[in-house]
Amino acid sequence: MNTDNVSNYVKYRSCSFDMSRALTKRYSTSFYSASNLFSEDIRPAIHSIYGFVRIADEIVDSFHEHKQAELLDLFERSYYLAYEYGISPNPILHSFQLTVKQYGIPDEYIQAFLSSMRADLEKKEYLTAEETAKYIYGSADVVGLMCLKVFCKGDEHLFAELEGPAMRLGSAFQKVNFLRDLKEDCFVLGRNYFPHLSAETFDETMKGELVREIEADFDEAYRGIQKLPKGARLAVHTAYKYYRELLAKIKRTSADKLLKTRIRVPDFQKAMLLLSALVKNKMHIL
Repeated sequence: MNTDNVSNYVKYRSCSFDMSRALTKRYSTSFYSASNLFSEDIRPAIHSIYGFVRIADEIVDSFHEHKQAELLDLFERSYYLAYEYGISPNPILHSFQLTVKQYGIPDEYIQAFLSSMRADLEKKEYLTAEETAKYIYGSADVVGLMCLKVFCKGDEHLFAELEGPAMRLGSAFQKVNFLRDLKEDCFVLGRNYFPHLSAETFDETMKGELVREIEADFDEAYRGIQKLPKGARLAVHTAYKYYRELLAKIKRTSADKLLKTRIRVPDFQKAMLLLSALVKNKMHIL
């Protein structure tokens, strides 16, 4: 490979990670703001993971006028070709396969994630806790584990220590999303992720049980956040505080209203949560 080819590849590599960053910023201002708190050396990898999971999620949630199952299959094949060849004309897949190789992300995580994405096309109702847990593992837990691989940078002892809390955090985030998006899931997409939950059965008792379950997940996850490497801790803690505030608002909202509106945290409150996380990090009292 001559010098010009090397230079062009370096440009394409850089552009690929830039595309993942731009996609992250466009789709989630909250996550993008938190991701800027990661140390510079791991930030591009986190954006590449977000880019990969976001495109798959968009295929199953937004491309309703198209052949979604075929598009998801194509997306999967394109990823594995990118992994095999070490390059892809799709910048998002190119950056993601580089991250997978650099940080040793297991293929089983990617397969579990894609399996849960396919479930969104094929399955509308989860009748048992085991079914819900399997879906959450693939849609959220493994994404957290991918990120943890990046945070730990090959330290397998640290990864093993933090694996459980990382999964609990992913589960908590996903369950909060389920409660926040009840209106969209139930009435637009026709999905029900919690066993025995429906517009008719969702009441204060059921909401209270789910909130307590999520709080237990958050409590266990927090123990892991305290042990994260410095370059990842502040960003993850900020996301944790944002989702805990979302859960607090859900707790204060009636079950009936949750089925009619989408709960959100105002921008000024997000800024205050970020400031609080920054202060705690500076004072080493996380």
